[in-house]
Amino acid sequence: MQNGRFLISHIYYNYIMSIYKHNKKKVVFIIGVILVFCQIAQSQGVKENRHSNLEYIDPTIGNVAPLENSNRPVVHLPNQMVRVFPKRQDHLDMQITDFPLLATNIITPQMVFAIKPSKGEVTDTGWYRRLTYDHDLETTQPWYYAVMLTDDKILTEFTPGAKTGIYRFTFPKGVKKNLNLSHYYEKGEYQLDGNIITGKEYVNDAIHSQKGTVYMYGVFSGSPKTGTKQGEKDWGKYTVLSRTPKIGKMEGTKAFASYEKNDTSVVEFRYAISFISVEQAKINYQKELENITFAQLKAYGKAKWEKKIGQVKIEGGTEAQKRTFYTALYRCYARMVDISEYGRYYSAYDNKVHEDKRSFYTDDYTWGNYLTLHPLRLILDPNREADMLQSYVSMYEQEGWMPEYPRHFGDRPGMFGFHSSIMFLDAYRKGVRNFDVNKAFEGMLKNEEQATMLPSRNGPSGALEEFYHANGYYPALHLGEAETDSFALLKRGQKRSAVAVTLGDSYDSWALSELAGELDKANLHQRYAHRAKNYKNLWWDKYGMFMPKDASGKWIDIDPVLFSDQYANEDYYNENDGWSYLWNVQQDIKGLSELMGGADKLELKLDRLFNEGTGYSKPEFWRKFSVQTGLIGKFTMGNQVNFFIPYLFNYTPTPWKTQKYTRLILDTWFKDDIFGVPGDEDGGSMSSFVVFSAMGFYPITPGIPRYAITSPLFTKVSIALPNGKEFTLIANKCSRKNKYIQSATLNGKALHSLSFSHEELMNGGTLVLEMGEKTDAKWEIRY
Repeated sequence: MQNGRFLISHIYYNYIMSIYKHNKKKVVFIIGVILVFCQIAQSQGVKENRHSNLEYIDPTIGNVAPLENSNRPVVHLPNQMVRVFPKRQDHLDMQITDFPLLATNIITPQMVFAIKPSKGEVTDTGWYRRLTYDHDLETTQPWYYAVMLTDDKILTEFTPGAKTGIYRFTFPKGVKKNLNLSHYYEKGEYQLDGNIITGKEYVNDAIHSQKGTVYMYGVFSGSPKTGTKQGEKDWGKYTVLSRTPKIGKMEGTKAFASYEKNDTSVVEFRYAISFISVEQAKINYQKELENITFAQLKAYGKAKWEKKIGQVKIEGGTEAQKRTFYTALYRCYARMVDISEYGRYYSAYDNKVHEDKRSFYTDDYTWGNYLTLHPLRLILDPNREADMLQSYVSMYEQEGWMPEYPRHFGDRPGMFGFHSSIMFLDAYRKGVRNFDVNKAFEGMLKNEEQATMLPSRNGPSGALEEFYHANGYYPALHLGEAETDSFALLKRGQKRSAVAVTLGDSYDSWALSELAGELDKANLHQRYAHRAKNYKNLWWDKYGMFMPKDASGKWIDIDPVLFSDQYANEDYYNENDGWSYLWNVQQDIKGLSELMGGADKLELKLDRLFNEGTGYSKPEFWRKFSVQTGLIGKFTMGNQVNFFIPYLFNYTPTPWKTQKYTRLILDTWFKDDIFGVPGDEDGGSMSSFVVFSAMGFYPITPGIPRYAITSPLFTKVSIALPNGKEFTLIANKCSRKNKYIQSATLNGKALHSLSFSHEELMNGGTLVLEMGEKTDAKWEIRY
């Protein structure tokens, strides 16, 4: 290319010189014209090369999981109700089953109302035949999805609204065109009135304790022949309406719209979803979709994402790192979702429709999302975070329990702990207080004093909790010992997870104690400050680990890594082994360090975690711990309980190891390809870890408004704060080798510890890190 440019330049030079001999003025004119055009071309080139951050987002990153749940290429508006992605096993499933109108869960997909196109006569095949496609003919953006169905040559497109969506199908010319609708659950119904369709889907998900009704109002473009059919036993039996709209209403479990060969090749299906009623779905449709085109809705969605993603600007780093970063940021807006419907919302917590101008949010998972997703939102969108916390409070007022895994149709029993308490404390201490904090505290206290602590269960406390309150630890069973607790026997769920439950409640009790102190509740502050130390009751010096005890107080001597199988492991830990839970004392890192013998011994223990293997082959290890993926030594990035562990080196004499390992984790386990997420991302929990770590700071202890500093991926990060200020992090000379912090200043003042406060961040300003290869910088330890 360079040789070609040289040849062209040489020809132009000879041409101009030949003219110059005869007409000097003409040459001056030609040179002037050339300069003008060069300037225009240069300015145009700048415009063409200027990237929108949206161009870095690739929703297919991580769409093939190491072992368990894959990420999904979700198309939606930030934190809004309608979320859509094609139904398939994962990215390497080369057939699409159908396309949903709504996904109520994006992790282990639960969907309602399915649609798919077909050609020719309306037959049973139109509903059950899977659709082939080609990834190279598929486009996935946060606000737009398109795929060419290769066997049928049908282009399928989708763009979302908040409570609505538009599907557009482009068929080959000269064929009969059909749109086939069905349901995902066993029970559902459709009603047709000309080209208008309404529907109900009766969600009955025993595994996730979800039961309720979703409503739909939709409109087919043009004047198709429409009809319904009944369930699987009635294949081939159809009720067909005339092409003349409004001839009458018909019902069925499946529905279709059929267009003749000479009808337009492009057909649309527009719809709205409601959790209130069909009538409300129609209102949602009128509010969002009347007098708007597919292109306009698509542009609206893109603008919404541009505003959100544009809050964080980065410079430096590789193109791959930018793709990973902005894709992670996009994933932080998948949860929670606003299910308010223009001043009204349905709550499954009291089965009522409420009038409320404030948005009501659901779909969360406190066990994983308290760590980084909610703290990230406290920076980027604190008002929305307050609305979400108030939604928790409303759920408590409506049901009588503070939820921990709020979903569309109630609080799903999931994992363990009352980590919503940590979220409330964290927000309060970071100045976000526009929620009913006293009512929140009431709910926190009730959960702690009256709710079961058994994993994956909801309900009142029992004998195990009475034991815990009296003795300061959750009692464990010996290997092979039969369960004796009646509630544990009667209710579906994981086993006792006695060590994990004790550690988790120590953090929750600390949060309750600290918020009690903030609210001048001295007696409760003291009571729960004592209970926050319960983690020490399971520290066994023999192993230097947290280990189980039985009800008589005797130690249960097990291998804390791999002693039987995953189900036996749930007796003591949960989803992870003892090495993962060894560090779960974020609320008292100084106390943990003292248990280990001081900062030097803490460092040695961390070194063992990252340097030593599991001692088992990968097949053997993963057969028992399928979520412990993304391994570095014994450390696993694939599950939430481990996210903060690399930052514990900041509390040792060698904080440079935090910088080493966060860089290694990001560079190794978060690639910009379909395998680029090392475990169950859980709708934002893992992605928010990536966002924080890539920016160079991390909320190691939610509830303490400080951030631990690490090595950023980028030379400059700028955050446009909602208060109109800007926080900037500059990493001079940052590179793959220059990843160690030599010195740091905040607003020109030298930092002596690798941390800064939330207040300093929200006040705006500039954090400057001088980067290099040396690891000998000395830093104070600040707890």
